[in-house]
Amino acid sequence: MTPLQRYIVEEIAADHADGLLTRREALRRLGLLGVGTTTAATLLAGCSNDGRPADRVPPTSGSAAPTPPGMSTAVPTTTVTFSGPDGRELQGAWAAAARPRGTVLVIHENKGLTDHIRSVAGRFAGVGYSALAVDLLSEAGGTATFTDPAAATAALSKIPQDQLVADLRAGIDELERRAPGKKIGATGFCFGGGLVWLLLTSGTPKLAAATPFYGPFPDDGDLSGSKAAVLAVYAALDARIDASRPGAEAALHRADLPFEVFVAPDADHAFFNDTGPRYNPTAANEAWRRVVDWYAAWLG
Repeated sequence: MTPLQRYIVEEIAADHADGLLTRREALRRLGLLGVGTTTAATLLAGCSNDGRPADRVPPTSGSAAPTPPGMSTAVPTTTVTFSGPDGRELQGAWAAAARPRGTVLVIHENKGLTDHIRSVAGRFAGVGYSALAVDLLSEAGGTATFTDPAAATAALSKIPQDQLVADLRAGIDELERRAPGKKIGATGFCFGGGLVWLLLTSGTPKLAAATPFYGPFPDDGDLSGSKAAVLAVYAALDARIDASRPGAEAALHRADLPFEVFVAPDADHAFFNDTGPRYNPTAANEAWRRVVDWYAAWLG
């Protein structure tokens, strides 16, 4: 099991412990990932008894939620295809800024290229950064071919990490082609946040900046091949991912990269996703403000 596969398994268990998935649904999803019934049952039982407070997930409010950060100026995205590694065709969502100050590679969560991630690309374009969100399920026909989000997650988990990184690098090349001469940043969420870290540890000098959101840092990750200025975003209630933060900070120090860490108070994993149950408007707005300021400083 790769670190990213382990991350997905642990996320399913955490969602069950937080009451977001029934036991039956959690077992089904773990089964799609190839986890045996006995192992899955043991994992769920252990996660349910790990001392997680009962109020980790904020209750939904009956009042209308405020407009998500960046949405008021977001531009529409268009579906595009472009050349990937080994002659493969990749799909993505492209949003062009009217007068681009830089560009951003947007990396999706473990459900694939959803409308939410498309909207994030549009939000970046709305504040001056042309953005491309790569569909990492392109080889399987694209995220839209999956009617079951859990099946999309299972398919993502089976893609070798080297292929994921190669496809994202192709996305960086496409950004260079579409906006020549502009500096490039990368923003990813959850699974995508982990892939931002993988891009950086695999040596991707074309990235001038990066803003991984609550993504797991690779074990013994080495950032010496990167030149990116990193704003690492975490959530105070997300102990599972926050456990990898010391390793990330140590690696950033060793590589002598410019960086800041923002830990959103009173927020949990996936707090930026306004379509999910853990959405936290206060934390999301503050994180967005910091990300936009970070890119203004390091991309232009």
